[in-house]
Amino acid sequence: MSMRIGYGYDSHEFRPGVPLVIGGVRLEHTHGLAGHSDGDVLLHAITDALLGAVAVGDIGSFFPPSDPQWKGANSVIFLEEAMRQISLAGYRVVNADTTLIMMAPKIVPHAEKLRARVAELLRVEKSCVGIKAKTPEGTGTDNAAIAHAVVLLEHI
Repeated sequence: MSMRIGYGYDSHEFRPGVPLVIGGVRLEHTHGLAGHSDGDVLLHAITDALLGAVAVGDIGSFFPPSDPQWKGANSVIFLEEAMRQISLAGYRVVNADTTLIMMAPKIVPHAEKLRARVAELLRVEKSCVGIKAKTPEGTGTDNAAIAHAVVLLEHI
């Protein structure tokens, strides 16, 4: 059985006046994430991991930030395209593991909701999605959210 691993990374700065969306879930917070789309660092990292696993490019090659149609776009659209690409390549998701690095808000109270939404989008059981959170101690990135994602795909 053929398997593939993909890795993705994304980061966005916090900005007042925009909603905070992580993992396709809107979270209550004083600031949201600045980005051309909705700034969903978690879905962006997972999207890049999926696209990388089947070697078809990255999120920017499919959805260039220079294209005004993606301004404020729901990042679920990006992840759905990545799922289409892995399906075209003959693969499906086995599991995903992610790490969010941010000072606030705390992710633990929202982790189960995030896992459920990401699992739904990846078409896997919730037990196949890991979402961990760390603080950026000593990195000087207190005003940003950073996401790392790894996915494992298997050939269908």
